[in-house]
Amino acid sequence: MIRLRTGTVASVGAARPGALELVVEIDGVREHAVAYPELCGPVEAGQTVLMNTTAVAEGLGSGGYHFVVAVLGQEDLHADGPGHVMKLRYTPMQAKVLAVEEQDSPDHQALVEADDLGGLPVVWLPLHSMLGAACAGARAAGARRIVHVMTDGAALPLWLSRQVHVLREAGLIDATITVGQALGGDREAVNLFSGLLAARVVEEADVAVVADGPGKVGTQTRWGATEVSGGMALNAAAILRGRPIAGIRCNFADPSYRHFGLSPHSVTVLSRVAAAPVHVAVPTLDGDRREMVWSAIRAAGIEERHQVVEVTGAPGVELLREKGVDAETMGRKLEDEPEFFHAAAAAGVLAGRMAAGDARWREETGS
Repeated sequence: MIRLRTGTVASVGAARPGALELVVEIDGVREHAVAYPELCGPVEAGQTVLMNTTAVAEGLGSGGYHFVVAVLGQEDLHADGPGHVMKLRYTPMQAKVLAVEEQDSPDHQALVEADDLGGLPVVWLPLHSMLGAACAGARAAGARRIVHVMTDGAALPLWLSRQVHVLREAGLIDATITVGQALGGDREAVNLFSGLLAARVVEEADVAVVADGPGKVGTQTRWGATEVSGGMALNAAAILRGRPIAGIRCNFADPSYRHFGLSPHSVTVLSRVAAAPVHVAVPTLDGDRREMVWSAIRAAGIEERHQVVEVTGAPGVELLREKGVDAETMGRKLEDEPEFFHAAAAAGVLAGRMAAGDARWREETGS
């Protein structure tokens, strides 16, 4: 069941493209909420809003925020603009978008003609919190145009992501594409295949970085985690003749954490999900931590299935610091969990090197 409650907007706080953070008063208690004006219309202090309060009431993972469903008194809003594809389909919040594949789209013909990625480096990341380090790594290694393709395994509105907004402001993401049921990107695509093709032929990416939005789901089972299904992006990139690059998840801050060392979900993706050979970027580590990660890779037979490459993530991490971009995962900062962010940056560095090499080859050959 959906738990719906009404409240009054006490104040409008942080704003970023597509999202407003609010303080709302519900039964005399002030709480936090997020509104997406593209879905619910404009929101101002003093208005009465209808909110989905389920996650907060149940103590579940929404970051402590309610979500605005509607602004009362604005029932006459109209879905103006082009497009015939519905996202968030068959839910009370379904919204019309213009997908790149549609005949009304200026990009339609490009998508009709596109059939492969032409060797485009495609980084897949297990977690949204790895995005900044990966993009910084790609930029530091020479990528000229980085496109983030956001899949629909976690948060569906891209607007929720503070990180994407910060990375765009810092010049580390050039464009965004939301695929499947996800929405809010610069371009909308029906599925990941079209989204990747649009990254290449419409947005002219020389690196695409694929990840779910914030708010992953994990369980203490081998298969019940969003990053496991997200690993199918590696297969999509291979099918489209791109160069898939897997970022690995490794954590060392807490020995009791089930993802300590190389995450078992990364092992599952690389040993069972990724059907075609991919590049696996392993960060340069020291001592016992390096041995722990490489032992897990060897034990799972990952070297036999894929091309495993040891890469430094330092250029990406340093660029994040230079740009003043904070890195955080599960409440831990870069200084608390450096290997996690170095692993993400290593995948980006590898992709950036590939992209820079391609650019040099084209310049030298005139291709």
